[in-house]
Amino acid sequence: MAFRNVIGFGVAGNFAGHLEQAGEAKDFLAVEVQEAIQPKAIFPFYVPSAKAGFLAVYPLSSDTIVPPNDADNLQIEPEVVLLCDIEYNGTQVTGLKPVKFAAYNDCSIRKPNAKKISEKKNWGADTKGIATELFDLDYLTEGGVLDDYRIASFHQRDGITARYGEDSPVIGYSYFHQRLLDWIVDRMNNQQDVGPTENIAQLLAHAEYPTQALISIGATRYTEYGETHFLQSGDTSIVVVYDGKKYQEDEIADMAKDNNFASEGISALVQNVA
Repeated sequence: MAFRNVIGFGVAGNFAGHLEQAGEAKDFLAVEVQEAIQPKAIFPFYVPSAKAGFLAVYPLSSDTIVPPNDADNLQIEPEVVLLCDIEYNGTQVTGLKPVKFAAYNDCSIRKPNAKKISEKKNWGADTKGIATELFDLDYLTEGGVLDDYRIASFHQRDGITARYGEDSPVIGYSYFHQRLLDWIVDRMNNQQDVGPTENIAQLLAHAEYPTQALISIGATRYTEYGETHFLQSGDTSIVVVYDGKKYQEDEIADMAKDNNFASEGISALVQNVA
């Protein structure tokens, strides 16, 4: 399933401790927040418009990661992504309606001199990951389907499979449910081009107000292994979003070793690093 007409955004700082592990907390010192647990910003990773420069390159793949030529610090970022219908009143975003979800890899380079978050996110084709199959989402309120799901991630090299991110409940996000959606809508309308952040309303205008958005809602914390191991050619990256009522952590780890996942209640993204 391709999303070439769908605008792509990510949420920065929505899982406690991730930005610190990624060495990026300092990038957001100038960003004002209302409370300590609030995410820092939303950022674009794909804008379907020739006016968007490098962000106009479609970056999503379900099986491949192409590393950048000039960076050796490429990391898996395991996340849930939401496919949302965007509601407008004129040029103002008035609501987001999540309709599907999937496993997502917000694969990122740690670029210390990057001026904007997006410069670490889209460096060409096949630089982001989304699972092939997306699951239907009933609603994003407490008690919904997604509340039962968990996020796991693994790294394979030379026949060895290691846990990359902490196996984490989706409800562990700092902002979730309607609170998260309302905050994203506010950022779409009001976020400005300041420091590492970008004017999202301008990007929506460039894309001629697309009807849907893919929104990755934040990366989990790394294991000690994940924090210190970077992707290389020949590696395999695995992100799994799974129903925690149906499967145990160890069952998912066993499936990851063989890259052989059950289809029911599991959204699995397996990407080979070119």
